[in-house]
Amino acid sequence: MKKAVIGIAFLISMIWVQAAPPVIIDITRYGAVADGKTINTAAIQKAIDECHQKGGGKVVFPAGSWLSGTIVLKDQVTLQFDKDARLLGSTDINDYQNIDPFTDGLGVDVGWALLVAVDAKNIGIEGDGAIDGQGAKLKEQQITTDTRPESQRWGRRPFLVRIVRCENVTVKGITLNYAAAWTSHYFQSKKITIENVKIVSHGVAHNDGIDIDGCQDVRIKNCDIVSGDDALCFKTTASTMACSNIVVSGMRLKSNQGAIKMGTESMAPFENITITGCYIYDTNNGGIKLLTVDGAHLRNVNISDITMVNVKTPMLLRLGSRLSVFRKGKDSQQPTGTLENIVIKNVKASAAANSQLTPPTGILITGVPGHYITNVTLENIEISLAGGGTAENAQQQVPEAIDKYPEVKTFGPLVPAYGIWARHVKGLKLVNITLNLANKDERPALICEDGQDIELNGRKISETTKAPTTIHLENITNTLTR
Repeated sequence: MKKAVIGIAFLISMIWVQAAPPVIIDITRYGAVADGKTINTAAIQKAIDECHQKGGGKVVFPAGSWLSGTIVLKDQVTLQFDKDARLLGSTDINDYQNIDPFTDGLGVDVGWALLVAVDAKNIGIEGDGAIDGQGAKLKEQQITTDTRPESQRWGRRPFLVRIVRCENVTVKGITLNYAAAWTSHYFQSKKITIENVKIVSHGVAHNDGIDIDGCQDVRIKNCDIVSGDDALCFKTTASTMACSNIVVSGMRLKSNQGAIKMGTESMAPFENITITGCYIYDTNNGGIKLLTVDGAHLRNVNISDITMVNVKTPMLLRLGSRLSVFRKGKDSQQPTGTLENIVIKNVKASAAANSQLTPPTGILITGVPGHYITNVTLENIEISLAGGGTAENAQQQVPEAIDKYPEVKTFGPLVPAYGIWARHVKGLKLVNITLNLANKDERPALICEDGQDIELNGRKISETTKAPTTIHLENITNTLTR
């Protein structure tokens, strides 16, 4: 009987523990002050640590402006930002830590951050408030003491949010503003949900919007990004974990660089990625850029139902051999990778007249000698272009740029086709391609050099005068045209 009573009491206690509400801690409990001037780093960190130690819950930022340096998010803790709550990044660069240093694709040491989580599980950033890095003010103060060139100096500035080797991460509803470097960086993390996030981040260099770096099982939905650099960017700065099993939908993207981009840093694979239903506008570089230049296998990527308005160079696909290493001492140089099994369909793009390439071109696809881009399908693609190319432009030689940074301008100042220029390709399938010209263009609509198994199935191309040919194929085997 005694044992039965003890057993029942234990069971009741377990039910009570399981049913206990999560801990809720207001950051003012530890003396945080919402005047936008007082550094609240220690107070906020104490609130997070207490919430973590008590088993997890929410740390609440009430309405007000809360100034801070680096704070570290812990297991089972969600940061809840009430309406009109703003976490402000300190403008003193010495208030920030770099818990996970690495080198970016330009060779600059980076990794400092305002809000960072490392090896944490079940964490979140939610609510109707905002996180503001005050990037321009921080830079203004930094350059008074840091006399290095800007190309080196920028890396010392902090990212807004960094999520490193975490699992079960939710970022929802929050507004992210004016980072001092990248806005949000997710590195080698799993089970990530990013939903209804608004990003307005520009004013200093390298203001990427969302960077997914070697992460798996990611869902990104209904976000609105206005960024000074790449808006939605997939990277693999280490060779040990792929970007894989990723679904993106319903994005609105504006960028001073690329809107949807993979592979500026590209050591581990990019695979099984689906992106659909996105609106891209006023973007000063590529609309869709799929790149692998550091040894990664980029494969099984499907992109569909994309609208682009006023976008410079709608698409770039690049397989190259730069072969950089970004985590010194932890990685080694890899052989050239692959770019294969790509489907891009149902795209309507209005290309900007003022482009990195003058006159402009719609799509660039290029591998390097001996390394072919393989099995790419472009289907139901309509691109409107300014035109203006001359017969002389049609003779332009395009550099291989085998080991160069992967960028549209790398192949400039122009390419000899106005619609699609492709080189070192196998299994390229072009289905229902429409190319509209505002002005005559004496370059071919399509040029393909060094290719195999090229299929052209259905096309509508603006008539041009004096163009020697509409389609130019050179060193091609097995071509099917219908």
